[in-house]
Amino acid sequence: MDEPVLLTGAGGRVGRAILAGIGEAYDWRLLDREPIGADALPDGVTDDDVVVADVTDEDEVREAAAGVGAVVHLAGDPRPNAPWDSVLTNNIDGTRTVFEAAVDAGVDRLVFASSNHAVGAYETDDRTPHMYRKDDEFRLDGSELPRPSNLYGVSKAAGETLGRYYHDHHDLSVACVRIGNLTEGHPPKEYERGQAMWLSHRDCAHLFDRCLLADYGYEIVYGISDNDRKYYSIERAREALGYDPQDNSAEYTFDGEPRESVEADGRTPR
Repeated sequence: MDEPVLLTGAGGRVGRAILAGIGEAYDWRLLDREPIGADALPDGVTDDDVVVADVTDEDEVREAAAGVGAVVHLAGDPRPNAPWDSVLTNNIDGTRTVFEAAVDAGVDRLVFASSNHAVGAYETDDRTPHMYRKDDEFRLDGSELPRPSNLYGVSKAAGETLGRYYHDHHDLSVACVRIGNLTEGHPPKEYERGQAMWLSHRDCAHLFDRCLLADYGYEIVYGISDNDRKYYSIERAREALGYDPQDNSAEYTFDGEPRESVEADGRTPR
């Protein structure tokens, strides 16, 4: 891609994982409401490529989107317990602002960071905790209707619907990634649900790379690693995007240690 990629929310956890993994593969324009530390900037990215602005500021977002070839939209209030006034302003209105700016700038594609919380209410009492275990066959594949578990999830479902609208009416290629539990180095410790939806930093960067490179129209995919235990299907991400995850939470113990190291020490994996 010859033109820069606009990455909103670049200073957050997902943004840092993307930049650490594929930061040198693209020219970037980074937008965040707070200054981004030099340690998070990929080689070749300078302060001149960083826009300190809020995604609700239409003029700033439109200026940031001018001349870019793609947008990766991560910005928003990430708190699962965020109140309605915040998710409405930052996550829904802010996402619409980014879509509008992308269309006005003639951008070809937009990658939207959705969330597992958009479908969290499928985890009913009669399904859990069994659905978090590898012998359970229940799968969500992205074709199901949203079923949010909180108002944050409502905002992410709204973002997916905005993506559908802008694809249908403005021919914008849109990939919505329902991100699981992103942690660096190892899966969440002693947390079945987190291990079933683990997304490693390496696989996160690779998935967003594929979203920037693949040919698609409108897609909803799940952002998790290739875990033995999973209740999100990654088949659509494989088929539509060419996603090829390398990590698996089963390679770690319940305590988060590499299983191979524990077994080599003669200990019994937990």
